[in-house]
Amino acid sequence: MDRRQRNLLRRTGAAIADHDMIARGDRIAVGLSGGKDSFALLWALDHFRRVAPVEFSLVGATVSMGWGADLSPIASFCADLGVEHHIEDTSIGPIVFDSRREQNPCSLCSNMRRGALLALAARLGCNKVALAHHLDDAAETLIMNIMFSGRVTVFRPVTYMSRRRVAVIRPLVYCTESTVSAAAHQLGAPIVPQDCPASGRTYRSSIKGFISSLREKNPRIDESILASMKQLWAHPGGTGRP
Repeated sequence: MDRRQRNLLRRTGAAIADHDMIARGDRIAVGLSGGKDSFALLWALDHFRRVAPVEFSLVGATVSMGWGADLSPIASFCADLGVEHHIEDTSIGPIVFDSRREQNPCSLCSNMRRGALLALAARLGCNKVALAHHLDDAAETLIMNIMFSGRVTVFRPVTYMSRRRVAVIRPLVYCTESTVSAAAHQLGAPIVPQDCPASGRTYRSSIKGFISSLREKNPRIDESILASMKQLWAHPGGTGRP
């Protein structure tokens, strides 16, 4: 196993252990968008499924955005791991960008995709949904909430959605995007383009560039970000986003 894969597993395993993400008998729907992050997440969870003393099962779950993307590479990746794969067909893309013509579409799109994924997971009999959000995603979300909402909030590693009776877990939350990307590249994971009209033109893209520029000046910034996140997660009142 390559050192980049071992690094991903080490950090993912630490997050799972620290936040009690997985229990015996769990049936986990892994959100697979076709991006590098979700493929790395599925591979890591499949590894732990095979070697961990706690028995749990995995299901690949994909929300089709309605743009006619070829999702067969996702199905093939799942088949190679022996993981069943299900697709939820939606018209979220056309609704957000053509019908609604949202000026700031990301929030609505994200909420609709998450709702469709949670509904699919419930129908599949899953009690947990694993999302591929990593440390960079958490940092970007925190900065955006501070700057545009006036709230010091960020998503949690584990969130229980009482209305759906499903827990959302984020096993990659200790991993930087570079860690995830390196492992996905080593795996030869396919990338399924989603052709999002807002790609590269969002506030999140700007924040991502800002953090990247800071890394050039402070090579220890990722350790500082993770330490700050752990302090927020330790206080229930400090976070609130599912």
